[in-house]
Amino acid sequence: MRVRFWGVRGSLPSPLLPSQVRDKLSEILRQALPGDFVDSKSKRRFLEGLPPWLLGTVGANTSCLSVGIDGFDEHIVFDCGSGMRELGVSPVSQYSKYHVFLSHFHWDHLQGFPFFVPAFKPTVDIDFYSPKPGFDKYLMDMMQEPYHPIRMEYMASKKTFHVLESPVEVGPATVSYRKMSHPGDAFAYKVSHGGKSFIYATDAELDAGDFIKNEENIAFFEGVDVAVVDSQYTPLEAIEKYKWGHSPYNMVVEFAVNWGIKHLVLFHHDPTSDDKKLYEMLRSSRQYLSLIFGEGIDISLACEGMEIIL
Repeated sequence: MRVRFWGVRGSLPSPLLPSQVRDKLSEILRQALPGDFVDSKSKRRFLEGLPPWLLGTVGANTSCLSVGIDGFDEHIVFDCGSGMRELGVSPVSQYSKYHVFLSHFHWDHLQGFPFFVPAFKPTVDIDFYSPKPGFDKYLMDMMQEPYHPIRMEYMASKKTFHVLESPVEVGPATVSYRKMSHPGDAFAYKVSHGGKSFIYATDAELDAGDFIKNEENIAFFEGVDVAVVDSQYTPLEAIEKYKWGHSPYNMVVEFAVNWGIKHLVLFHHDPTSDDKKLYEMLRSSRQYLSLIFGEGIDISLACEGMEIIL
């Protein structure tokens, strides 16, 4: 499986402002020494030693991931955030059929579909999946006046809607689901294929029930290879925003340890968190793991354009 990240935010942040670009450049120059600019080798060494938040951006698009499976010429997609537009124009993701699994129906997880280029092609099939009965109406309602000038039925692709009642086979993979705690409900999804497993659990406020070693939880969470989990808040923010439907990074680390997850990816970043803060949260997560639990889990920060191969 190949997991690609097209959108990683909880809702759209402000674009990177000129002042923020200047701040990054100023900090880069502040860290530079005369010897860092002697030749191309010293320049390269200096740039490679800079913290990652200075050299790029985590990304500003909202939630969208895709999963590709070698030998399977269809594509699995999770959520239709604004990152879906990036998926649709990417040369690495041009398929004739997409399987789109929706975690829930808040705007930031839908707003990319009206701009998903493959949806306008008559040669493309799109199968949508959700455990919510009648969810097709949610998608159709957002694509009509006054919200959008093009109705869904005018998009030339063939669209089919599947209400999930049990795990579903998508080509050689199995996709299962579990309800998570979030206002209005949200669903986590698990892809299993070839002895590997991947979980997408955005918009989830973890609670005690997610740690219980019962049959359902063991089957879904235990020993997963890669888990992309909502880690929007710091511990203090989580206290201030109790029941807002998102998790603090320290609790997500505890969750990963509890279930023996091999690789944890921090996801659904707060729109007010700049790149520096997000990388500080990543560093704090790794320190928390090391100090409290020891090693044994890889922790990454979800960034647009990154790819994980299972």
